[in-house]
Amino acid sequence: MRFFIAGIMQGSHPGATLHGQEYRERITELICRYYPDADIYDPRAEHCDSVEYDDHYGREVFLGHNQMCGEVDVVVAYIPEASMGTAIEIWEAFRNDKVVVSISPLETNWAVRFLSQLVLPDIEALAAALAAGDFQQVVEEAGR
Repeated sequence: MRFFIAGIMQGSHPGATLHGQEYRERITELICRYYPDADIYDPRAEHCDSVEYDDHYGREVFLGHNQMCGEVDVVVAYIPEASMGTAIEIWEAFRNDKVVVSISPLETNWAVRFLSQLVLPDIEALAAALAAGDFQQVVEEAGR
């Protein structure tokens, strides 16, 4: 099963500043625990200096990641606050009938609410949903 770890990077920062990215390792660790054969793509791991890319390469990476979200099986999106890039990623997954699991307190935000099959308030809730099998059930039901 192929997973894409989406999530806030620059958010609303006007400059080349990033939000903390520690969530990516924790999400990856949790997915690997319950899906040991998972193929996980983390855009930050592959592009750790992306804020320094020139426009041509940055656009190529950005559009490639959006396309990838429509090709994987599951997009797990960490959205502690609004993130335009993550919204596009979950839209691409949704419109291609892929599973979207959003980790966000923004449960009433329409992009989060209407594009996700599962919305969890935080990473601890993700861990609990995986341990209880709720995450796996959503993935399985969406795959039918």
